[in-house]
Amino acid sequence: MKLWVGQMLLNWAWSPTWFALHLLWPAFIIIAAMLALIVWFIVARWNKDRLSALMFLPYAAWVGFASVLNLSIAILN
Repeated sequence: MKLWVGQMLLNWAWSPTWFALHLLWPAFIIIAAMLALIVWFIVARWNKDRLSALMFLPYAAWVGFASVLNLSIAILN
């Protein structure tokens, strides 16, 4: 449950950091940590609750894609 809560807190922190404050590098640090927690959640739940782990795979893919976009925009600015 701690992994889920952690990634949710980072998820809530990323949007205002990116959209409202326009802090590109801090937003990248947040989203990279969020992706790490999501992957960690998937690995931790895989043998205990396979359905939860599988349902997090599209979320991990989306956050991975958003991380690449965040990094690309930060580098280009």
